[in-house]
Amino acid sequence: MISLYGGTGFVGGNFRKMYDGCIEMQRDERKPKTKDILYFISTVDNYNVHDRITLDVETNLKVLCEVLDHCRSEDITFNFISSWFVYGKTPYMPAKEDARCEPTGFYSITKRCAEQLIMSFAETYGMKYRILRLCNVLGAGDQKASRKKNAITWLIDELKLHHDIKLYNHGSHCRDIMHVQDVCRAIKLVIDKGNLNEIYNIGSGKPTSVGEIIHLANHYIKSKGKITNMEPPVFHKNVQTENFWMDTKKLQSLGFEPKLSLEFIVKDLCL
Repeated sequence: MISLYGGTGFVGGNFRKMYDGCIEMQRDERKPKTKDILYFISTVDNYNVHDRITLDVETNLKVLCEVLDHCRSEDITFNFISSWFVYGKTPYMPAKEDARCEPTGFYSITKRCAEQLIMSFAETYGMKYRILRLCNVLGAGDQKASRKKNAITWLIDELKLHHDIKLYNHGSHCRDIMHVQDVCRAIKLVIDKGNLNEIYNIGSGKPTSVGEIIHLANHYIKSKGKITNMEPPVFHKNVQTENFWMDTKKLQSLGFEPKLSLEFIVKDLCL
C-alpha cells in the first residue's frame, strides 16, 4: 500500500488506474496513511510568474513541507516525482542524474528546491527517499495540455481541429518523450526495485524532434491546418533549453525498457 498525493493529475491518475494499492490522499490531507509515499503534487509550467507569482512556491514547496512535517521517521520512504526541468540549460547530453542543475523559471527552480528540501530533511530525520525526474510525458487524456504545458499534445489537438499551428524553429528542438503508460511502469519499477536515497531519470534516453512528432501526427490526421514556422518568444528562450534528453542507464539497470513506440504514442494522441 502507498499513500498517493496528487492522484488526479495526468500521470498520477494513470498510475492510480494501472496499479492497485494506492490510497489516494485528499487535497487537504497532509498526514500519510502508509509508510510508503508517492508524491505528484506540483504546478506544471513556468508561466505562473506572469499572473500568479506565488503559486509555484505555495504548491511545490509549502504543501510539500506540510507533508514532510508528518514524515519525521526512518520508517518513511518518500518517492518524489520531479521533472527534467530541474536540469535547466545543461550543455551535456544526455543529462545524467549527477549533472549540475541550473534551472531557470519559477516552476523549474521550485522543483529543484523541493528535491533539495527532501534530501536535507531525510538527512536530518532519517526518512528515506527516491527522486524520479520525468521526461516529456505524452498520451491521450491530458486535460491540462496547452501551449504552455505539454505543447506537443496541444499542437496535435489543434491539427485535429484543422487549425493552423506554428512551430518554434521549424520544430528542430529535441525532447525525451515517453508514453504515460511506460512512465507509470518505470515509476512502479523504481518504487519496487530502486535504491533508496537515489535520483532516477525516467525517460526513453533518446532525443526526438518536435517536428518529427508533429509531421507524423499530420500524416495520420491529414489536417487542413497549415504548419508554419515562428521564432520562439524571449521568455520561452529564457526558461526552456533548446534540446534535451536523458541518460537512463540507472533505470535500464533495473530492467526497464519502453514498450510503446513513437508511432503508438502519436496514434494515441491522434485518436
